[in-house]
Amino acid sequence: MMIISPDFLSGKKILLGVTGSIAAYKSLELLRLYIKAGAEVRVVMTPSAKKFVAPLSFEALSRNRVLDDENESWADDFNHIKISAWADVMVIAPATANTIAKLANGIADTILTQCALAFPGLKLIAPSANTNMIQNPMIQASQKMLAIANYEILSTQTKELACQVVGEGAMAEPLEIFYHTARILLKNDFWEDRRVIVTGGGTIERLDDVRYISNFSSGKMASALATALFLRGADVNLIATRWESDLPKSIHTIDVEGSAEMSEYLTDSIRIAKKGKLSKASLIHDAPIALIQKEPFLFMAAAVSDYLPTHPQSGKLKKEMLGESWNIEMHQNTDLIASLNKEGIKTVAFKAETDPAVALLNAQNLLERKKVDAVCLNVIDETNPFGGDSNLIDFITPSRNTRLPKADKLSVAFHILAQAESV
Repeated sequence: MMIISPDFLSGKKILLGVTGSIAAYKSLELLRLYIKAGAEVRVVMTPSAKKFVAPLSFEALSRNRVLDDENESWADDFNHIKISAWADVMVIAPATANTIAKLANGIADTILTQCALAFPGLKLIAPSANTNMIQNPMIQASQKMLAIANYEILSTQTKELACQVVGEGAMAEPLEIFYHTARILLKNDFWEDRRVIVTGGGTIERLDDVRYISNFSSGKMASALATALFLRGADVNLIATRWESDLPKSIHTIDVEGSAEMSEYLTDSIRIAKKGKLSKASLIHDAPIALIQKEPFLFMAAAVSDYLPTHPQSGKLKKEMLGESWNIEMHQNTDLIASLNKEGIKTVAFKAETDPAVALLNAQNLLERKKVDAVCLNVIDETNPFGGDSNLIDFITPSRNTRLPKADKLSVAFHILAQAESV
């Protein structure tokens, strides 16, 4: 599971709105994720929401009073105007069909809808309703209206609902809402809408249909990079043999096995990335087509096999046929990074070394030999092993060598992105 850094939302202020849905109990988990990431959270509840979860539960987790229709005060900042001015982002999770319809029509008959009208920034909504209710034409129209009125609406899930009907309408998972909230708070001008490709994991080269040669690369650093890029606002394509199971769902993933398959998808992805990206205005407002032209990036965090089996076999090779010893003939693989057409795309390579005496020199030589813009050097030892949850990276360019702080891999990924902005 991806480790949420304990401070990457430090200083951020979130107003969490909770409405009267059975999914209200999941908002407690969402609140816990916000607090764990260092955010300050204040909660506002509708009268119906209090029937599902007591305000005391939210107060215990947030360490703040819950604002509702019965306790608004104009003697301090405990009212819908002041609390809305305080927040950096407002999240409504769950948002019932009733609340969605009210918001779309500017109706403010609860403290929560008053806060939504008073909050001028981007608002994130996670709908939760019965399938027929969420698919009702009036609710569908209301969501479309909100999408062009400074609201971001998360898709619901299709699963068994509280009414024992299997269908659309379940609220997005708390972790997914958390990721989208963090993206709103953390995206920056450099990475927003930039197309970025990340490769990860160790390639798997088959000997036969049951055996293969690979390495210890876990895909965790690539997963952290893809997540950090998503949170910074990038359009991310992750091509990997393995990755963390709880990545943001908006990250496009391509599951590959061997180096040849990775090369094929990577070449095609680079070609697409160089074409640019349609602007959000074009997609939402049916505006004339406008391309966002930002130079794409490639982070090559995959551990690609240096050698390949010369004679991979179909089926399973039997030990009776192989005999007492098995000499596996191998041949040198094509150097994937060196062979790519990197014109028009910034490339950051990753290099793992085990000998600190020559690690830096080897990484510096890689810059010139493989024509990349930067190298992330990772010296593997007992304190910095393959598959660990933390990492120690040197970010190397032709003009500088920067030792990044050792930290959890998501924090390291943010440091790498900060360095990459100036390559």
